[in-house]
Amino acid sequence: MCSLGRCTNEHLKIFLQSLQFTMQENINTQIGDRIKQLRKVENLSQEALANLAEVERAYMNGVETGKRNVSVKLLSKIIKALNTNFTEFFNDENFKR
Repeated sequence: MCSLGRCTNEHLKIFLQSLQFTMQENINTQIGDRIKQLRKVENLSQEALANLAEVERAYMNGVETGKRNVSVKLLSKIIKALNTNFTEFFNDENFKR
């Protein structure tokens, strides 16, 4: 990409975009993992949680696997369906790194 410290603005732009993508991918995965963890605690199937949150099961699968961006509105529905709140949802070791 850059040789001998000669990075162009375009190189830096590409690097920053990839870093931002990695960070976004990481938070999506963390949120998805936490949803799955709490869903299992509540003894809910993915389909049952999707129904409670008023989304398609396939979409819920994408959220749980970190492949979908979840809006705050949808996350609020999911958290409510999991019988928890935002504070408890994010009070997890995954979010403290």
